[in-house]
Amino acid sequence: MKIVILDGFTLNPGDLDDRALQSLGEVISHDRTRVESIPARARGAQVLLTNKTPLGRETLARLPELSYIGVLATGTNVVDMAAASEQGICVTNVPGYGPDAVAQMVFAHILHHSQSLALHDSAVKAGAWSRAADFCFTLAPLQSLKGKTLGLIGYGAIGQRVASIALAFGMRVLVHSRSLGGESSGNRQALPEGIAWAPFESLLAQADILSLHCPLTRETDKLINAATLALMQPGALLINTARGGLIDEAALAAALNAGRLRAGVDVLSTEPPAADNPLLSAANISISPHIAWATREARQNLLDIAVANIQAFLAGKAINRVN
Repeated sequence: MKIVILDGFTLNPGDLDDRALQSLGEVISHDRTRVESIPARARGAQVLLTNKTPLGRETLARLPELSYIGVLATGTNVVDMAAASEQGICVTNVPGYGPDAVAQMVFAHILHHSQSLALHDSAVKAGAWSRAADFCFTLAPLQSLKGKTLGLIGYGAIGQRVASIALAFGMRVLVHSRSLGGESSGNRQALPEGIAWAPFESLLAQADILSLHCPLTRETDKLINAATLALMQPGALLINTARGGLIDEAALAAALNAGRLRAGVDVLSTEPPAADNPLLSAANISISPHIAWATREARQNLLDIAVANIQAFLAGKAINRVN
């Protein structure tokens, strides 16, 4: 069996154990693949693995031997599902491989803003502490997380992990999620102590920190926009480790530059971002390059699940199938 990986570098730059994958057949891995190169590289493959390389209808039509596509991520918008189904191609994804890693990045951004660690580190290394008149100095207000309100939009595996960490810091947690239903929903009774459901607009108004954990759909596209940003309290911190398209970036940049809000994001609407993306030059924001998912442990778990998906498919018992 021929297995081709179209864009394997971000998942495994060489630090993961891929022996289980190699045991399944002939594995050919490419760091990156242009769309026009896919047919040549994937010719004769029964299994195709992709992370962000798109597989459209025209491309799939040129791969008659293909029977399986494994998306090396949770989101599957890179595959034309209708075309894959018409060709009888099984498509799987890898859900839930790294909630701890993403939650860790959420708090990396939160602590970056609450402690101003990078600011003080730079100042100390520039000699400011050596010149200080006192045994310590501060360049920005330091904030305690205890007693602050964290608002979560979305309450899946990642949102739940973020909530549990917030509780350990002594924070109050408010949640708005479709899975929990509305104000009268009985599902809310299952929420742990210290976590409460809140209507969307009420959550925005109460949150000292707002963290996004919902999928990007037509309903949530630019969910955070000029109107919803205006509902947030001055000085609030917005965190996005979900999808860049959840935010109207121009509206957020305006709020940041006006000093109304702060932000920490791991995702942008287009990746890599254009040089003129307004958030790249905005004030009061920390930006990481879509690496919340990328701890070695999370990437190994992702690879292990991807291999298990292939094994189940070969055994006639497909799991994590999305088409």
